[in-house]
Amino acid sequence: MQLIDTPLANLKLRFADVNDVSLILALIRELAEYEKMLPEVVATEEVLTNSLFERKMAEVIIAEFNQKAVGFALFFHNFSTFLGRPGIYLEDLYIKPEMRGKGIGKIILAFLAKLALERKCGRLEWWCLDWNEPSIQFYKKLGAVPMDEWTVFRVSDEALNNLARKFS
Repeated sequence: MQLIDTPLANLKLRFADVNDVSLILALIRELAEYEKMLPEVVATEEVLTNSLFERKMAEVIIAEFNQKAVGFALFFHNFSTFLGRPGIYLEDLYIKPEMRGKGIGKIILAFLAKLALERKCGRLEWWCLDWNEPSIQFYKKLGAVPMDEWTVFRVSDEALNNLARKFS
């Protein structure tokens, strides 16, 4: 496990490995509770192990302060047809409430931006819930631009099954 030094004393970042699955799931549940979406979490350790470490569908960064996990970022590559290059899509960024305000979120985003450049990506992007005004203001201060002209669409559950059947 390689620890990555950060500008904040006692804060290290590292890429998660399969031994972190229970930690990742616990942090996902904390995030979901904060977002008032805990009933929507159906992920299990087995599903995360398969998706993250066997199929390698996404990557996770763990933030450790004084050798204790205090947050995570889960991300994966997407692709921009207009740029002709990949991007990094940040699915989740979570810092434990007692650790907020110390710059950890900014450090993780800066690390992901550096990683995006190293991997020759054209952008780093994510979604933010409309009601999460503190995060929206934080992101804007970093230079992030809201994509107000876009509407997110989702097909899941029975609608996903119904759409798939149309191909049969």
